[in-house]
Amino acid sequence: MKIAILSSFYPYRGGIAQFNASLFEALGRDNDVRAFNFKRQYPSLLFPGKTQYVTADDEAVVVQSESTLDTLLPHTWIKTAREIKRWGADLLILRYWMSWFAPSLGWVERHAGCKVIAILDNVIPHERHFFDAPLTRWFLKGADGFFTLCDAVAEDLKSFLPDARYEVHPHPLYSHFGEKLPREEAAAALGTDPSKKTLLFFGLIREYKGLDILLEAFRGLGEDYQLIVAGEPYGSFARYQEIIDSLEGKGRIFLFPDYIRDSEVKRYFSAADVVVLPYRSATQSGISSISYHFEVPMITTSVGGLKEMIGSRGTGIVTTEVSPEGIRKEILRYFADPSIGESCTEAIRNEKKRLDWQSFADSLTAFAKSL
Repeated sequence: MKIAILSSFYPYRGGIAQFNASLFEALGRDNDVRAFNFKRQYPSLLFPGKTQYVTADDEAVVVQSESTLDTLLPHTWIKTAREIKRWGADLLILRYWMSWFAPSLGWVERHAGCKVIAILDNVIPHERHFFDAPLTRWFLKGADGFFTLCDAVAEDLKSFLPDARYEVHPHPLYSHFGEKLPREEAAAALGTDPSKKTLLFFGLIREYKGLDILLEAFRGLGEDYQLIVAGEPYGSFARYQEIIDSLEGKGRIFLFPDYIRDSEVKRYFSAADVVVLPYRSATQSGISSISYHFEVPMITTSVGGLKEMIGSRGTGIVTTEVSPEGIRKEILRYFADPSIGESCTEAIRNEKKRLDWQSFADSLTAFAKSL
């Protein structure tokens, strides 16, 4: 099968590009696959982080792609669709996570001359705008089928398109971060104390991810706890710094407020006892896939697909409320009973056996043939 993937690839960085690189490799084992990239995803003024691109010292997986699509320039939409059609693609795979991409991707999918499957990270975005619903509805109507990474996104899809043809497949595991380090080695690299109970908040720092909730939860924890915060802030970090400065235990909070290179990820997960996802809203989380890879249990709020992905699988604890008190209660419960961590780790090992990229790719192509 000739498969075109239109989405973010190298030199763009982040979870979407990492996902696409792994999918490209898995699909390429049995298919003729071609990657189509963005010339421009967002205008720089609308991008809240430091950069959209890998840096010279990054180790992102390099995928050879054709940078054809500019979300702001319609003539590039025409060119991209024309090139996909000229190549003779049997299938076009798109990634959709926010309505900004609906006009450009929606035009291409209608003019590519082949079947279209959209992998939906989100249907309803975390930060909402008045134009999200009409743009998303228009985009969805242009695809033949959908893959979602959790049931929560599938339910959102059906609210827009009740007769949508879709399948749900959990996020495969990221496996390109290397092996887990000895705890003492990882702690030495980060400057943390390997004898303390170590919490990890990892990934891009955005309002919906609830870092402030975790910081307030940390306020009530004892001297035997420490917290690692690792990830680039999208927007100002000032509000979080104010909370940290007000804490008596601020000396036990270790900040790494930058984009974490792939080769460094293992340090943070190897130093941690548990990953905390104090999200206010969510669909799924790529952080859970990294946690699975390093076999680190999670504590998460009961929002979006996190309860399904973590609580239902037994790979972590799900809080009953999105609040500092709810997070603190579950942290204390987790460390009070060692059997919880042991059970979660065993469940993670079982999950790892089924969440491989080849299985995801094979399911996707089988679904495409059924459309």
